[in-house]
Amino acid sequence: MTGNEIRPVSLLPELNHHGQEPGAAEQMARQLKGENVAVRELLLALSVGFVLPGPLPADLQRRLDSGDVQSLAVLVERAEAAGLLTADGTVVGPAQQALLAVAPTAKVHALQRELVTAYARDGVPLGDFARELARGGLADSRVAAELEHAADKALEHDPALASQLYGEALLAGADEAATAARRAQAAAANGDLDAATRIIDSLLVADDPPDVRRGVDVAAAVWAQRGMLARAADVYSWLGATRIGPSAPLAAVALIGCGNRAGAEALFQPGAPPASPTLLAATLAETGKGIYESVSADPHQALPVLIHASDMFNAANAALPLPETPAAIAALLALHGGEPRLAETVCRSATAAGQGGNAAKPRLFLLQAWSAMQQDKLEDARLAINEASKANHWPLVPRDEFLRAALEVGLARRSGDVPELIMAWERAREAMLHTSVDLYSLLPWGELMITAARLRETRRVAHYLTEAWQLLDRLGDPPLWAVPFHWAAVQAALLSEDPAGLAPHAAALARAARDSHLAAVLAAAGKAWVSVLAGRLTPADVEVAARGLGRVGMPWEGARLAGHAAAKAEERKDMVRLLSCARDLHPQVSPAVNGSSGPAARSTPAPAAEAAGSLQPDGSGLSEREKEVARLVLEGKTYREIGEAIYISPRTAEHHIARMRRRLGAENRSDLLTRLRLALGPEDAAPE
Repeated sequence: MTGNEIRPVSLLPELNHHGQEPGAAEQMARQLKGENVAVRELLLALSVGFVLPGPLPADLQRRLDSGDVQSLAVLVERAEAAGLLTADGTVVGPAQQALLAVAPTAKVHALQRELVTAYARDGVPLGDFARELARGGLADSRVAAELEHAADKALEHDPALASQLYGEALLAGADEAATAARRAQAAAANGDLDAATRIIDSLLVADDPPDVRRGVDVAAAVWAQRGMLARAADVYSWLGATRIGPSAPLAAVALIGCGNRAGAEALFQPGAPPASPTLLAATLAETGKGIYESVSADPHQALPVLIHASDMFNAANAALPLPETPAAIAALLALHGGEPRLAETVCRSATAAGQGGNAAKPRLFLLQAWSAMQQDKLEDARLAINEASKANHWPLVPRDEFLRAALEVGLARRSGDVPELIMAWERAREAMLHTSVDLYSLLPWGELMITAARLRETRRVAHYLTEAWQLLDRLGDPPLWAVPFHWAAVQAALLSEDPAGLAPHAAALARAARDSHLAAVLAAAGKAWVSVLAGRLTPADVEVAARGLGRVGMPWEGARLAGHAAAKAEERKDMVRLLSCARDLHPQVSPAVNGSSGPAARSTPAPAAEAAGSLQPDGSGLSEREKEVARLVLEGKTYREIGEAIYISPRTAEHHIARMRRRLGAENRSDLLTRLRLALGPEDAAPE
């Protein structure tokens, strides 16, 4: 073999396209010595990323130009003959790995920098090659800058990719502090609140942190998702008016949300023009203005302003870090104002538009579920809860987990499923330990107030409710936010049989009734409830109050009022009238095919007639109405609970049960239960 020849391929079978012998590629890479070093340098350059035809490393090109080595064509021919180079100019895998492993790191990085220079000279972006360079350990500001730019582009629509790109930019030498706020934003948007918090903490302790406003926005959004809005307000107060800039409306959302209106006014003036003429700046300005309007004595303009903000944010297609999205606030205002259908529409539009990105999606679904529950569409509510739970690959954040827990309590309470209510209550008790009270969580706290009264567990929520009343007091008891909470307190007092506790809230509703239609409806309903419980009801007034509740998006509450009044009515015609009202507002729940009266039950219209024999019995010997009563009996319901469930009087429920006992020949209650199970059959009998 002459000095200009490469070792024959037969001696290096592993470098042949057909060979697999281990270690031979490393051996070949080391044996390219002497005059063959030019072949080795060519293969190393191609392994690093240079391509043929194209620019070569300066040193190799100089040697080719000076004639120190044979022509490029000869070098290529030798490499191909040795089985090291494919016809398209690609170094075979084992040889490429061996060359990169054997070559000094400094040499490889020097070649990579030359290649980056060639890309830059030609104006060609590095693309994914930049990621390979960074992961390979090359520290180069140009590579870092390209990765950082790619991460910035992915930040809003693909935060997971942005997180990876920012991490690779750091490997390539990007400034850790300069990218901190954006890295934290990507982590938070991808559901990693802990990572986002660690990054932001490292940024905010610096004397003069770069991109500090964005960092504060991320910190505030993370605190809000953790259910600790007061901390979000604190971080904006720390930022101060001189640095707040375009984030002032977001500060207003956080500060007013925790009851600090004076602090919000120090950072944001609702009459000020947007920070810039952009769609996004106008969106944020309208959001801040809407929040101010909502806590005023005349909040009628708040909802239109926030719906405009939500529409603009949908159009902007931006996924900024926010304490609350405009759509979520608009939906909350609609719910507090007795317009759940509007709240549902706002949430659906925002979800379809991807408002706020993936991090905001679960909350929008949950508010949509609350809207459905308030309209007595329990199955729709459950479907929306499921959508919220599976919206992302990460679990619900504490704020949203608390909202879901309160929803499950509300659904169980409305379905009359006491065992499920108790289990939901226990889950809610755990969820509330991980969050705190703020203006935007009053609806779930109101639901838990009512349920706690029903379960005689008020002491479990007493201090949270005290915080809620104090928050409303700091804001001047704004009617839009306070009225539903006063109504929840009225219902809780009724369940607790606490007239003294009811009085201040009834008085608050009466005062607010002068300026709020919803307050007027709720005040009338509260008065009707008191008359029902005192046994001094006027059927016409009760019906007006119940139908009024239905018109403000509370049909279940209206039906419940009418149903209770029917049980107390002295005249049969009044009882029938009130039961008809209850059925109009809340069609009875008929068990599904398996006989369950729980979550799987479907709502179907109830017949107007109350007679048990209105439908012909089947082989069971029971009419359809008697089957409904039988299932409830097997669930352990009392006469009163049966009456409330299917809107008949307790007396009528008793008559149904007595008639079934006679028809089935049951001698006692135990015998009746056994015969009812047999009559309904395994497919139809409710579980014990």
